[in-house]
Amino acid sequence: MSLWEYIADRRDLLLFEAVQHASMVAQCVLVAAVAGVLAGVATYRRPRLSGLATSTAGLVFTVPSLALLGLLIPVLGLGVAPSVVAVTVYALLPIIRNTVVGLNGVDSTLVDAARGIGMSRRRSLLRVELPLAWPVILTGIRVATQLAMGIGAVAAYVSGPGLGEQIFSGLARLGGANAVNSALTGTIGIAVLALLFDACYVLIGRLTIPGGVRA
Repeated sequence: MSLWEYIADRRDLLLFEAVQHASMVAQCVLVAAVAGVLAGVATYRRPRLSGLATSTAGLVFTVPSLALLGLLIPVLGLGVAPSVVAVTVYALLPIIRNTVVGLNGVDSTLVDAARGIGMSRRRSLLRVELPLAWPVILTGIRVATQLAMGIGAVAAYVSGPGLGEQIFSGLARLGGANAVNSALTGTIGIAVLALLFDACYVLIGRLTIPGGVRA
């Protein structure tokens, strides 16, 4: 059976798994984005705290994904819960780091000018610093999404949802019928989803980043 025949025969299942994968990644990245940006905002003016936040996220990031998923099994069992936790945790580092870098990269004279015209610290953050740092933050979210796509595939190790099941199923029965087709289908599907997500971020960037900032 050719790859295209394999896909055609299982199109409903593959579409369901693709939607599961995309939904898990989108929700995990959204949670990581909210938590990561808040952590960056809370610590960027304090070098020690920002260093601690990025170091902690980075320390978790060095743990192999299979090892982290294995450690989560006794606590959360199999299925969606350990998958969501692992994907969210791995997505945090680039978002926290880029939030801190983006906010620290804002020209201090602009911040001083905002404060000079009577803006409070909070208003200066919301109206001046975050908009100027947004391109860097958005890049961090894009990187986090690509990481989440890959970790989401590995989550099939703990019976997580998504296209990773196709990859693990194919690898588990290499030499058998359609084993290669299964692994290739999962891999190609995840790559296509990653490209679609990235295209969405490009559109978001064009809609939310002022032309002067993009330049």
